[in-house]
This record gives sequence, structure tokens and C-alpha cells, in this order.
Amino acid sequence: MKQKLVIAPSVLSLDYARVSEQLADLNKTRAEWMHFDVMDGHFVPNLTFGPDILKGFKKAVDMVMDVHIMVSDPKFYAPIFIKAGADIVTFHYEAVASIKECVALCRTIRSLGAKAGVSVRPKTPIDEILPYLHEMDVFLIMSVEPGFGGQSFMEDQLDKVRKLRSYIDAHELNVRIEIDGGINAKTAKQAIEAGCDTLVAGSYVFKQDVHEAVESLLCLA
Repeated sequence: MKQKLVIAPSVLSLDYARVSEQLADLNKTRAEWMHFDVMDGHFVPNLTFGPDILKGFKKAVDMVMDVHIMVSDPKFYAPIFIKAGADIVTFHYEAVASIKECVALCRTIRSLGAKAGVSVRPKTPIDEILPYLHEMDVFLIMSVEPGFGGQSFMEDQLDKVRKLRSYIDAHELNVRIEIDGGINAKTAKQAIEAGCDTLVAGSYVFKQDVHEAVESLLCLA
């Protein structure tokens, strides 16, 4: 079942010389989620935010905290970020040993009061995961290689979106399809047409008027 379109601006692309101003602007928009990327320098070659930063953002905006943990040990980090205020925790399928471990971590996240998401790198197939989608609340498709903002959209990843949409609709599942990487007005339209209902947008939102950027994406629904 395709759901209402949600925009999740990514704080990775905030102008850190204007954080307070941009967060105040963001709080006045119709964006419902804030996408918060956690990187450990191991799973991806970059370091970003810790749980204390998440606590600060949660105080600054009235939004769903959508936390994407790009880490080698998601079992360790997931509870830490839930305690810090994550409403959704999405981890990478590549960071767990098996589909059984993936399902177990989804169940742990849900038991701690958050929604569970799973993500895959662009080169990772999703067929093995499809029969277990009912254990998840969100499936995040990476349309760039994870680790850095500002990359170009990988259009071939829309094939995964179409496969997910077909499976979710056929089995009447309540699972969101989120996409992250290179999202702008053009690629957002392609993603929505393929079946996405949740768009992560960083540079596109924060490198122009925040309100206008969010509205330009929402009007595509």
C-alpha cells in the first residue's frame, strides 16, 4: 500500500555556519522527518554524528527522527540511538551476518519502541530480503554509494524500488520505501513514479530556500 509522501531532509547537508537559522526554517515546512546519518569510519569512510547531536536536533525541531546507521556493528549502536531519541533506526543488511540476524535486529529495534528499517548499498540485491519485509517498517534504497553527500543519482536503483513496490502491494504490507542520494525535483519524480513514498533530500533542500525546496518535492505526489 503506497502511503502519503514524506520528505526527510538530511542534516548531513546543513550549512553548519547557519544551523539555527536553517533548523528554524525547516521547522516551518511540511517536511515530517529529519534524516540523520550516522557513520563510524569503518562501514563507510567517513565520520559523522553521535547520539548527543541527535538529542540536540530533537530539541530543535518537531520532526520524526529518521536515523540511518552506516556502521559495522548495528546491534551495538541501535539501542544507543533509540535512547537518544531515534524514532526510526535503519541499519545496513551488509552489516549483519545473515537474514536471520537481520530479522532479529529488526525485532530488537521494534521492542525498544522505534520503527525498524533496513538499507542496502547499490550493488546489493534485495531478493533474499523480500520474504521478510513484514519484519520491517522502512526499506531504504541507496541511490548513491553511502558515505558522502552531494553525489549523483543512480537511476538503475529504481529497479529495486519497483520490485519492492510490487512485493509490498501484492502482500498488502505497511512498509515505506525510502530513497536516499541525489534527490532533486527531477529524480524525485522518477523515484515517486517507481514507487517511493519517502524521499531523503540533503543538498537540494539546504542549498536553496528550504520551504520552497520542500514544497517543490511535495507537489510531485
